[in-house]
Amino acid sequence: QVQLVESGGGLVQAGASLRLSCTASGRPISRFAMGWFRQALGKEREFVGAISWNSGNTYYADSVKGRFTISRDNAKNTVYLQMNSLKPEETAIYYCAADRVEFRLVPLRMIYAYDYWGQGTQVTVSS
Repeated sequence: QVQLVESGGGLVQAGASLRLSCTASGRPISRFAMGWFRQALGKEREFVGAISWNSGNTYYADSVKGRFTISRDNAKNTVYLQMNSLKPEETAIYYCAADRVEFRLVPLRMIYAYDYWGQGTQVTVSS
């Protein structure tokens, strides 16, 4: 079992930056691709980005390309989401998730590809 805990959310103004962290316990995540998703109030959960187990590949939703960056520190069992130039429409609960398959080189964007989820952290972007 993998337990994931997100942190770093908060209230910021449009154009600001935030860095979210996702720390795992119970089992090392070094073998798993990791994804970030978000869910706004009244909307479906959507893919934000993902990183392969060895950091060799990252994959982003078109809406965040060039502004968001995912990285990981396997020694710390932690994945990060650096978010720059935040927009009010990006207000949502942000979740990290661990892939259900080990050593996936091309991380996937589908929710069902991920077995373990954190409880989420709220990001609110004011205009």
